[in-house]
Amino acid sequence: MLRPLHDPAGGPLRVVGLMSGSGSNLRRILEHRRALAAARGRAPFDVVAVFSDTWGSRATELGRDFDLPVLVRDIAAFYAARGAPRRDMALRAEFDAATVEALRPFAARAAAYAGYMSVATAPLIEAFLGVNVHPADLALEVGGRRRFTGDHAVREAILAGRPELRSTTHIIEPVVDGGRLLLISPPVPVVLPPGAELRDQAAVKRIAAEHQERLKEAGDWVVFPRTLEWLADGRIAQDEGGALHVDGTPIPRGWRMEG
Repeated sequence: MLRPLHDPAGGPLRVVGLMSGSGSNLRRILEHRRALAAARGRAPFDVVAVFSDTWGSRATELGRDFDLPVLVRDIAAFYAARGAPRRDMALRAEFDAATVEALRPFAARAAAYAGYMSVATAPLIEAFLGVNVHPADLALEVGGRRRFTGDHAVREAILAGRPELRSTTHIIEPVVDGGRLLLISPPVPVVLPPGAELRDQAAVKRIAAEHQERLKEAGDWVVFPRTLEWLADGRIAQDEGGALHVDGTPIPRGWRMEG
């Protein structure tokens, strides 16, 4: 028996946006929500608050532009006040528990990890249906393990000779970039400059940065808003074993968007 991750009969999906930097992904989600509301009369999901883990982000700009409450707690200041390194994950759980408590009044069901750069721990993972976007095709594996994870996924895919790049949305689960796959964006071709030398680290870094920007626009900004729309519409469900389905079709390797 399939159970939707969100039942639209209960009303719009309430989402909190988590961010650390520019918030460009969250901005596109909010713009998509606005377009859905204009087309349908009411959007299937509502972003009810923005949380940032750094004072240097543009969270307040999003709050201003979309009339949203904004909460900020700087994670660097949190660790500095305790004289501990940021890799201390026991303290991270304390930080995340406080974040969950601060967001409790907004009654959010889901969290959009829109450029949120802190690794989530159990309190945050368990409080919300977390959705993240990653700049790689997470369905690609080597030896049963996902091939392009981590911060340098675009660079590694280019160095591996991949002809195209894709973005993948997935559920936030305890293993970083290891959650169940949702949607995979249309492909973005890899285009190398004439005479590009991939043994030149500076050139590779520049090429990867250029492709990551293209992938953000044609991948992240397409697939992330669409994922929240489909979740909110009840199109994404899970069976008794936790396997995901879209419109009743199993998606063990994600739902691939083409064109």
